[in-house]
Amino acid sequence: MKTRCGWSTNDPLYIDYHDEEWGVPVHDDQKLFEMLILEGAQAGLSWITILRKRENYRKAFNNFDAKKIVKYDSEKVKALLQNEGIVRNRLKIAATIQNAKCYLEVQKEFGSFDKYIWQFVGGKTIKNEWKMLKEIPAKTAESDAMSKDLKKRGFKFVGSTICYAFMQAVGMVNDHTVECFRHTKK
Repeated sequence: MKTRCGWSTNDPLYIDYHDEEWGVPVHDDQKLFEMLILEGAQAGLSWITILRKRENYRKAFNNFDAKKIVKYDSEKVKALLQNEGIVRNRLKIAATIQNAKCYLEVQKEFGSFDKYIWQFVGGKTIKNEWKMLKEIPAKTAESDAMSKDLKKRGFKFVGSTICYAFMQAVGMVNDHTVECFRHTKK
C-alpha cells in the first residue's frame, strides 16, 4: 500500500494523476500551455471536474495547438459554448483564445514557453518539505511574480493561486507531502 498526499482520493483518475503527473517537471511547450489553460478552466471548480473533462478539452481545443486556437471565430466559440464535455463559460473560452495569442508571442520572444515559464523558479524544481496539507500555501512570491508578468503580457485567468496550482502540476514545485511516496521522486 502506497502512502499518498491527502488530497488524492480513491478515484482511479485522481490516483493516476497524483502518481504519474502531478509534480513531474514538464518542459514541453504544448503540455505547459495545456496545463495553464486547464488550471484557468478550473477556477471556481474542483480539479477532478477538469481532470474528467481533459480528453474533451483536448478534442474541443485541437489538442491545445495554439496556432489553431488563435484562428477560432465566433462560430467556433458558439460551438464550444454548446459542448457539454467542457466547462461552457464564455469568459474562460475567450481567455483560452487570448492566451493562445499571448503564448505564441512569448514563444517568439523567448524561443520557447518553457524557457520563459521556468525562469520564475530559476530553471529548477523547488522541493518543499511539507508534513501536512494545511502547510501548503495557495500562492507564493514566485507565483505572484509569474501571475503579474503573465497578466502584463495579456494572459487571462492567471491569478497567483492559479499560477501556483500550475507550478505544482508541471513540477516547478514539488509539493508532495514528506510521507507521500512521490515526495522523493524527481
